[in-house]
Amino acid sequence: MTAFADAARLRDRLKTWATDAAYPLWWTIGADRAKGGFFEKIDQEGQAVDGPRRGRVLPRQIFAYAIAGDLGWTGPWREAVEHGLAFLLARYRRPDGLFRTLVGPNGEGLDETADLYDQAFAIFALAAVAKALPDRAAEARGIALGVLEKLIAERKHPVAGFHLSNPPTAPLQSNPHMHLFEAMLAWGEVDDHPLWRMLADEIAALALSKFIHAGSGQIREFFELDWTPAAGIEGRICEPGHQFEWGWLLLRWGKRVARPDAAAAALRMIDAAETHGVDLSRGVAINALLDDCSTHDAGARLWPQTERIKAAVLAAEATGDPRYWDMAAAAAEGLLAYLRTPVSGLWRDKYQPDETFVDEPAPASSFYHIALAIQELDRAVSAAS
Repeated sequence: MTAFADAARLRDRLKTWATDAAYPLWWTIGADRAKGGFFEKIDQEGQAVDGPRRGRVLPRQIFAYAIAGDLGWTGPWREAVEHGLAFLLARYRRPDGLFRTLVGPNGEGLDETADLYDQAFAIFALAAVAKALPDRAAEARGIALGVLEKLIAERKHPVAGFHLSNPPTAPLQSNPHMHLFEAMLAWGEVDDHPLWRMLADEIAALALSKFIHAGSGQIREFFELDWTPAAGIEGRICEPGHQFEWGWLLLRWGKRVARPDAAAAALRMIDAAETHGVDLSRGVAINALLDDCSTHDAGARLWPQTERIKAAVLAAEATGDPRYWDMAAAAAEGLLAYLRTPVSGLWRDKYQPDETFVDEPAPASSFYHIALAIQELDRAVSAAS
């Protein structure tokens, strides 16, 4: 069987798992019908776990259900999107228009911080709402632009990008900028406001000029306030999952704006992550390397496996090199290991170096990663068929 045929077969398995098990479970059990929103966790027996709910998780659930119809789920995905959006706007939105970090089980505000990471995900989810629910598009656009305009007014970095908080605190991070980049690309697909393109271009330039370690081609995670690498070990950390994720985003942006240098940088970071950041004995991408490509954290969270899939299929399309279909199939096999749970539709999150999974509830935060990886694999396989 060719690598492409293998990837297509695994695509079918993953789509079936999503439509037959995951989407129904996270809607029937994972949605909080009494108080609104979604639970953050479902335990491995299939019971929802109540508790505080982070501002970065609910937008992910909104996104996951916004693409459910595209993946073939015939359940009430529009109702699920509306359900999540209502709670997001009622419970997380602060009087100034930004989104708070944490609410309690009853929707009460627990942490009023408006972290840049959380704003990025709110903007990203609103783009998904605009695409999936055209009657809510104008509202979603207005809210997203309001968040961006406030961030520009209060947190704009003098070089490029944004401070994470107001007043500024160190370290600066590349990761929130990656998700803001993702949000700008998502909005650019559904709306023609110039701010989406302007900020996407700015963040891409920041990544290419400041985030990449020249020797290894990898994206760094932490920086001083002047965008120089953070001191000590923190400034040397490079996560394979983020190499895949940034690579996927930069390939998309590079194609959109005709920047072959961005595509070259993207492929270099994808190849570095695949070469140095995958544990062949477990068949999975690990959590963290250092800038010399040595292992820093040999654990393997679920989400890097999904980013490996996305990067592989887009690299296959960009280059025509069949080895990337091998990579995509291997990544899909790696992801399936996390989905083998007693209750179908759940997942494990942490795969340890001793080849055991941590026994804990499934976190809702992973669903966005999984659903998007399946969507991207499905799109690429369908396009190549």
